Amino acid sequence: MQRNGSRFAALVLVCLAIVAAPSRLHAQSEAAKLFKTNCTLCHSEDGGGNSPTGKALKAKDLRSDEVQGKTDADLADVIAKGKGKMPAFGAKLSADKVKSLVDYIRQLPKK
Repeated sequence: MQRNGSRFAALVLVCLAIVAAPSRLHAQSEAAKLFKTNCTLCHSEDGGGNSPTGKALKAKDLRSDEVQGKTDADLADVIAKGKGKMPAFGAKLSADKVKSLVDYIRQLPKK
């Protein structure tokens, strides 16, 4: 009986992982869409700031230690309120979308 209980528990865990994976992937793809729509013009697709516009504006490399060393709150504040030549997106993006962009930026160095 214990063997069947272990199999059942394993099956439940596998099912939960399968159910959770699409929502995680959806969240990542939504954040990727937000980044592509709002950020790539200046920061380029890889976050490096190597686009023509990014070079002209001296956009930050979002993968850099300088940017990655900032707190989530600091990054969210810059996205929402802008800073220097960086425009404010707070009126355009909800707090949840700003947070998803911060999470996406955190993943850039790993890609």
